[in-house]
Amino acid sequence: MGEDQAKGSGFKLFPLTKALLLGLLTGILGLATGPSNFILGIEENMGLGLLFKLRGPIQTPPDAVVVSIDRESSENLNLPDNPDKWPRSIHARLTENMMREGASVVAYDVHFIEERSPVDDNLFAKAMKKAGNVVLCEPIKEKEIPLSDSGGAYALGHNIVQLVPPIDLFSNACVSTAPFTLPRIPFKVNKYWIFETGAGDSPTIPIVALQLFSMEVYEDFVRLLEKVSPKNAGKLPRDRDAALEKKSVKELILEIREIFENEPFLADRMREELESSSGFLGDAKKHRLLESLIKMYGGATSRYINFYGPPGSITTIPYYQALQLHDGSFDGRQIDVKGKAVFVGLSEVLLADRKDSFYTVFSRANGTFIGGVEIMATAFSNLLSDTPVKPVSLPYYILIILFWGLIVGVTCRVSNVGVAALAVAGMSILYLLTVVYQFKTNYSWLPVVVPLFVQAPLAFVGGVVWNYIDIKKERQNIKNAFEHYLPKEVVNQLSKDIAHIQTGSQVVYGVCLFTDAEQYTTLSEVLPPHELGKFMNRYYATMFKPVKQHSGFVSGVIGDSMLALWVAARSEANLKNNACLAALDINEDLKQFKQKSTDTLKLRTRIGLHCGQIMLGHVGALDHYEYTPMGDIVNTASRIEGLNKYLGTTLLVSGDVIHQVNGFLTRDLGAFTLKGKAIPIDIHELVCRSEPVDEKRKTACAVFVEGLGAFRRQSWSEAIEKFNQCIEKLEKDGPSQFYISLCEQFMQNPPCEPWDGVVHMDKK
Repeated sequence: MGEDQAKGSGFKLFPLTKALLLGLLTGILGLATGPSNFILGIEENMGLGLLFKLRGPIQTPPDAVVVSIDRESSENLNLPDNPDKWPRSIHARLTENMMREGASVVAYDVHFIEERSPVDDNLFAKAMKKAGNVVLCEPIKEKEIPLSDSGGAYALGHNIVQLVPPIDLFSNACVSTAPFTLPRIPFKVNKYWIFETGAGDSPTIPIVALQLFSMEVYEDFVRLLEKVSPKNAGKLPRDRDAALEKKSVKELILEIREIFENEPFLADRMREELESSSGFLGDAKKHRLLESLIKMYGGATSRYINFYGPPGSITTIPYYQALQLHDGSFDGRQIDVKGKAVFVGLSEVLLADRKDSFYTVFSRANGTFIGGVEIMATAFSNLLSDTPVKPVSLPYYILIILFWGLIVGVTCRVSNVGVAALAVAGMSILYLLTVVYQFKTNYSWLPVVVPLFVQAPLAFVGGVVWNYIDIKKERQNIKNAFEHYLPKEVVNQLSKDIAHIQTGSQVVYGVCLFTDAEQYTTLSEVLPPHELGKFMNRYYATMFKPVKQHSGFVSGVIGDSMLALWVAARSEANLKNNACLAALDINEDLKQFKQKSTDTLKLRTRIGLHCGQIMLGHVGALDHYEYTPMGDIVNTASRIEGLNKYLGTTLLVSGDVIHQVNGFLTRDLGAFTLKGKAIPIDIHELVCRSEPVDEKRKTACAVFVEGLGAFRRQSWSEAIEKFNQCIEKLEKDGPSQFYISLCEQFMQNPPCEPWDGVVHMDKK
């Protein structure tokens, strides 16, 4: 690749590099904010809730049934609204009816921690013993134990969690007891515990119910475990009856869990064996139960709840109807509980102030909450059908956040504000649709809050701010570049309103300084173009400096000529003074410049100054404009500069320029009608500053004025004498020589009358 190509590639790569940098920063900041408790809380309560709302209700698995303790049942059974005051004989009737109807498991989300009527309690205990499939709830009590420091102040605290079992009569009669507490963090129920970590890892009701529900495949489970880990399989009873006789359901569950905890990849190996074993491929129900058990024991301690819809989505039977079920029907309506898990507890269209009510993603603004027993049944159904909400794994989370941050960051960096806003909105909608699709099809929970509400706004704002900074820098660079060609105030005006370029002309008072270099044509023939360019750059640098130092600006450069301006709203002595100082400094600096240059690189520069009203603005059309002065003043300054050739001078000014200006030594050179002009103009030579001044030069100027007076009186001989005296004092004087030649011509050919003393120039 050539040097130019490499430079071009680098130029194109730089903006992309900055875009990639913004993308990476967006991704990294997304990762940095993602794990924070604040963001996680918003993700659970807002992000997950949004996914449920967008997904909507889904079909509920048929294996769980809720028997609701509700006001309707209280009224029909003539019982108190408070279920704690219901006689336990009523629960005995329900248990017997559920056993008769073929329920697989019956779990009570009711607290039985106090003794009541001995007759009723015995009836309930007898019914549970006979059914052999009843699980009772163990409430949890928390007590904070303060720990004092050495000074006696309470510095730390520790929560002691205690399970409160049902009364001994019921604990001995039921098949198992288990807790079921729900975390309300920060205020909405999103997950539940499979094992209650605060109470010795006690299995909760959903896992106990699933283990009992799946006891028909217990022996298959042990055989499957034996194929992948014979040593661990030997720790478990071989058949179902032996398992329930030797161990309580809790002990069996905890032993199986310990096996899975000791071998982290055991669940994966068992699933592989299950999929490859021909013995389970033909029985879908058995395959499903085994897979659910493996994933339950091999999964996390807590799970996110996959709600199927608003309260009442799980098949719900009012308590009084469940008591009257017979052969799966009630009043001609089919209500089947055979082979299903039945969960009994407080469940109705609950208001927030009711006992055992919880706020979930499907709770309504009018205060409608959901009962804990329905959440329990939902958790059981999630485990059985393996449909819990599955948060994306950490590696995929990192990949999603980084990739999304990269995409939105790059897009916002390379686009303008409007395009970036549309692009981010479109990509966010597409991302949200993808997330909802994943949530709906396989219950995968991809991050929503961080990508859409943290990274997308961050990338947009970052891109806009960064682009603004770059544009501001580019504008400043352009302004800095234009200031080499235009006055600073004009550049500032154009940077604010480029349309001003066509209407920005104005009439101002200006002093024009025009220069031209002798022998430039010869010099351009001698030097190669690149050497000529270097030389002229140094030459112009010498002239530009005094102009800028004395508050002027260079309006234009053409070849060897320069036009500089000093402008104001009206005539000002200070304006003329600065222009004269700049002209004198240019003369002095060019003398030093010539001394440093070789003989072949010496230019003699002529300067002309004139002042008056000029039109200053942008001149051009279509796509090309130049900022330049227009008017007779500019042309006259050029003609004055050209007069130097004939007078042998280097710095001429008009009488208007030196009018009311002090501090300079000048000499009147007479009135001239310049080429192409009709009105005479007074011309003066700007000699030097007044102090210090050479007395010899000052005397010569006075003698020249006397000669000029004789010239105007047509005293040709006297004039010649005075001009010769001037030449003697200065050794060489171009204006005196010019007038001597002119007097000699007039002596032979007198000027036409009337004589006004004006010299008429017919050449530039």
